[in-house]
Amino acid sequence: MLIREAAADDWPRIWPFWHRIVAAGETYAWDPDTSEEAARALWMSPAKRVYVVEDETGAVVASAYTTPNYGGPAARVANAGFMVDPDHTGRGIGRALAEYILTAAKSDGYRGMVFNAVVETNPAIALWTSLGFTVLGTVPDAYEHPRQGLVGLHVMYKAL
Repeated sequence: MLIREAAADDWPRIWPFWHRIVAAGETYAWDPDTSEEAARALWMSPAKRVYVVEDETGAVVASAYTTPNYGGPAARVANAGFMVDPDHTGRGIGRALAEYILTAAKSDGYRGMVFNAVVETNPAIALWTSLGFTVLGTVPDAYEHPRQGLVGLHVMYKAL
């Protein structure tokens, strides 16, 4: 497995799983009908540092980004997004990418990382808590889950 910074030409390899994950409407607070153009602008923004994971065949199987969550005097708190191709889950890719991103964020001078809207039914919460993230609070009934109805959104944080 190779983790590296993404290049512009990686987007066509990210988009299929990005679209599949967001369209499912279970884990991201983005419009399930987001167009490819809008998705690219969201994920590959020049304000973000974007990474990809390649498996042993060279296929892109995951991606993540970091960006300042706030501006000005609070710009040393990172925000991040993570996606692992659903066809490649359960292989430790998410954990390896998360550990890499946390180390990179600290090296970039961030003092902490915050997730603003983690769907409380998201299985990745177990990963985040195992890596030291805590739930600071939950906005109740803030997310319309397609199978579970209204569920909360966690705000999660980890000092770096």
